Amino acid sequence: MFPTSSINPTQLDAVCLFSGVDHVVRAEALRSADWTRVDAGRQVFEQGGSADALYVLAVGRIKVTQGTAAGQEVLLNYVGPNEVFGCVAVCSDDSYPATATAVVDSWSLRWRRQDMAKLVADHPVIALNAVRYLARRLAETQMRLCELQTERVERRIAHNIVRLISQAGRNHPEGIDVDFPVSRQDVAEMAGTTLYTASRILSGWQQRGLVELGRQRVTVVDPLAIEEIAEAAAKRASPFGQTYKVARRSADPLCAG
Repeated sequence: MFPTSSINPTQLDAVCLFSGVDHVVRAEALRSADWTRVDAGRQVFEQGGSADALYVLAVGRIKVTQGTAAGQEVLLNYVGPNEVFGCVAVCSDDSYPATATAVVDSWSLRWRRQDMAKLVADHPVIALNAVRYLARRLAETQMRLCELQTERVERRIAHNIVRLISQAGRNHPEGIDVDFPVSRQDVAEMAGTTLYTASRILSGWQQRGLVELGRQRVTVVDPLAIEEIAEAAAKRASPFGQTYKVARRSADPLCAG
């Protein structure tokens, strides 16, 4: 177990919730937090459950999903180290709007709602940071909603692969790996399509030499080609930029069907 006393307040520098908060306040915040471990596949909290705590992920990866009235599951986003989740506990007494599940064994710092409420009352900049974070999440959600309504499926999948690599890419002999397990079902849920359609498109990309697929693994062999499918290069700065150098491979035409 990670004792809270082993965490230096400067380690909260990368956490948006504590941006602009001085060393003394960060130390105070850490004293009111505790550690929680969640094994891979287990839930941190469930959609509809009381929003009784806020979390900052320290180690691991969390996926956030939302169930629909029709029984479908939508994968909203992945949470990486130093990122906040369950932020609704700062701003509302309501329930969690989504479910958070550990993709791999994960450790998080947890603040109970009453403890975070005291921190917010004493240091309003934390509340302002929380609002800014929620505003960013809303903007991202709106962008994805626009994609779902206006873009063809292949482009939506490409957008999500680009996001995954920009957030959690690591160099691999064959290209760029996503550094946590990602299944074809996960890709389908992110893109708002069926498993069959996502599998067909990913298999087509593999035939063209753009990606390599394994069991819960996606390796991007040709990131520039995936960006071109997503039209990312024309609309925003490349997330691969100076970070990744992957040689492009020649691609065969995508089989019809």
